[in-house]
Amino acid sequence: MNDLFASAAAPHEPLAARMRPTSLDGYAGQQHLLGPGRPLRVALEQGALHSMIFWGPPGVGKTTLARLLATLADAHFVTISAVLAGVKEIRQAVDQARQHAAQSGRQTILFVDEVHRFNKAQQDAFLPYVEDGTLLFIGATTENPSFELNNALLSRARVYVLKALDDQALRLLLERALTDTERGLGQHRLGITDEARDILIHAADGDARRLLNLLEIAADLMADGGSIDVELVGDLLNDNRRRFDKGGEAFYDQMSALHKSVRGSNPDASLYWYARMLDGGCDPLYIARRAVRMASEDIGNADPRALTLCLNAWDVQERLGSPEGELAIAQAIVYLACAPKSNAVYKGYKMAMQDVASQPSLEPPLHLRNAPTKLMKELGYGQAYRYAHDEPEGYAAGEDYFPEELEPRRYYEPVNRGLELKIGQKLEYLRSLDAASGNKRRQDKA
Repeated sequence: MNDLFASAAAPHEPLAARMRPTSLDGYAGQQHLLGPGRPLRVALEQGALHSMIFWGPPGVGKTTLARLLATLADAHFVTISAVLAGVKEIRQAVDQARQHAAQSGRQTILFVDEVHRFNKAQQDAFLPYVEDGTLLFIGATTENPSFELNNALLSRARVYVLKALDDQALRLLLERALTDTERGLGQHRLGITDEARDILIHAADGDARRLLNLLEIAADLMADGGSIDVELVGDLLNDNRRRFDKGGEAFYDQMSALHKSVRGSNPDASLYWYARMLDGGCDPLYIARRAVRMASEDIGNADPRALTLCLNAWDVQERLGSPEGELAIAQAIVYLACAPKSNAVYKGYKMAMQDVASQPSLEPPLHLRNAPTKLMKELGYGQAYRYAHDEPEGYAAGEDYFPEELEPRRYYEPVNRGLELKIGQKLEYLRSLDAASGNKRRQDKA
């Protein structure tokens, strides 16, 4: 195996690296892929390796699984990091693959960590060598491949989704690390209380690397034969944050969950996802801005007070900060979840924008134009305009406000909930006045 960025061996290899399993039986988690009869397990047993992409959160075994596949296939393993590598390193990997094929007939697996960091040109650089069989490609990413990887690459590789490790898998890894005398901490004869073990597993949040790193730090602070307790673990976890990448998949997944919980009128789930985002370090002002969007998109005129409340919460966060501002945002989110829902304005706005984009620049009709000069009046600007305030009921029944070349449209369709129930009734009454006015264009839409 070879790492194009490897230097001299580190004097102390981290516990997480030492505890990498050397067989599939020692691999923890991902039973949906590696359990009996599951797709990746079958491919391994049949020797039918193929190019693949491992997509999953940090610390779930993407690199470890790639190394295991290379061992089981007796393949030469080359690993590069997309953070550091470029086209030059890809060419070096291709040269190595050709040398090994010529000398030993062995296949080469090119493992690209954080492959989503490669730009299009870099992703394209190794495609020909995957296509002709020079390399077997395995990529690892924490980001959604559909958004981050080229279609050409996706079409040549099968995507496998790796999941965060469950408590059972993490417990198994922790026990192995404590008892393994060759690679783990067994020579230190450390114990751990049940409560401390549970807290560490919870804090790992599905991330094996995080769990083993925390365990190693705890071990460094203990004398041989000691027992890791709750007090020590509490000191280690001061200000610990659960998994939340401010620019990545977890961020947008949690924001989506919050928005959909509000839209679904579930205040409890809305508060949960709001708390998760704060706990992960999300800027409350970002959530406040998104709440304003929700107020317009999902509540709209069914309850116009929602927009005002969200703007007020945003203002409180800017003026007072934490924790007063965060509580005000929580109040706004609960109000949004409980408010009557309408996306009528949102839908109408999108329809109007589509019409504008698909039509030429249509001029306002003459009667709607201002006539501040004599010439404009002579040209007919403002003629025959009906001032609504001077009309019966303050409404110019039958008046047409669309460009002459465009048939009147109906973009806004109020729902039968909240204030929009009343708005809908008002619009229906006005349409009845239009129908009685004799204006054919307005009658057709009434």
